[in-house]
Amino acid sequence: MSNFTIKDIARELNISTSTVSRALRGSYEINPETKRLVMECAERFNYRPNPIALSLKGSSSRAIAVIVPQIANFFFAQAINGIEAIAYNRGYHVIIFQSHESYEREVANVEQSMDRKVDGLLISLSSETDKVDHLKEVQQKGLPLVLFDRVSPELQATQVVADNFAGAFAATEHLIKSGRKRIAHLTIPPWLSITKERLAGYQAALERYGLPYDEQLIRYGTFGPNEVGPMVDELMALTPAPDAFFTASDRLAVGCLTALRQRHLAIPRDVSLIGFTNLNVADLLYPSLSTVVQPAQEIGQVAAERLIDLIERKQKAAPINTVKLPTELVIRESSSRMGELNSLSYLDQS
Repeated sequence: MSNFTIKDIARELNISTSTVSRALRGSYEINPETKRLVMECAERFNYRPNPIALSLKGSSSRAIAVIVPQIANFFFAQAINGIEAIAYNRGYHVIIFQSHESYEREVANVEQSMDRKVDGLLISLSSETDKVDHLKEVQQKGLPLVLFDRVSPELQATQVVADNFAGAFAATEHLIKSGRKRIAHLTIPPWLSITKERLAGYQAALERYGLPYDEQLIRYGTFGPNEVGPMVDELMALTPAPDAFFTASDRLAVGCLTALRQRHLAIPRDVSLIGFTNLNVADLLYPSLSTVVQPAQEIGQVAAERLIDLIERKQKAAPINTVKLPTELVIRESSSRMGELNSLSYLDQS
């Protein structure tokens, strides 16, 4: 199967080789159903375009750079899977960099990408990045750029994100309808786009249901390993104390769950918990964790498609815009309604 060619795909689907070639490039001239069939056939037979032959047609490197805060974050691992799937089918190598939540390292990653003569750049900003001059310089040099997940309004670039506002609104609304009235929000650095959008959704839900917004119930994290416990202690010392926690990241969700259990607070009897997370083990936690799930792999796929479109047909690519993909609220034991608690057996009786 390693020698499977465009001609083989064309013969398999009974279409022309030029149609297959345009479909693999994502051409706007080919209808979506034909593109789907071609991509599925290419995947099934492990078709791989020859990047050396492709690069000989022009000056391109047939490589794109991807910069993420941390590969160990399950969201970014899923997004990279989506990016690589699209890049592979369209004949591109993927070079992955990690900023490790460092602005300086992110700038160095961008410089290394430019030095490697990549054809385009995909980036999700680090938690320290509150200025984007290094990315404006990338654009000034004519390198195609697409941002995903953590983005910046200062850049005139295509941005692919989850609907963070709607997800946060749905999570907060669920807690309110479950009988909670003092909902704490643990979030990440305030200058990040996802922080602002999720906080706005939280505030909008409180306003919709006539609950006051109390800044004492908001805590900003810095991705430190042991910071959640002290935040929980501060919040539970308030009068009245929170009866629910809504967290804005995987790390905060798991940290909050651990901290609440260590303090012998029964979930959800004493306090409810819901996260904004892509954890693949959320249903295996004790209690199972309610979450807002982001379409991480789809975000990666769409971001890669948009970038490669920019690389291959800059004038005919989709116009600069923000692509917003829907989130999904998954309700599990950690935020069960107060009226259902008597029937649940997992409550900590200590």
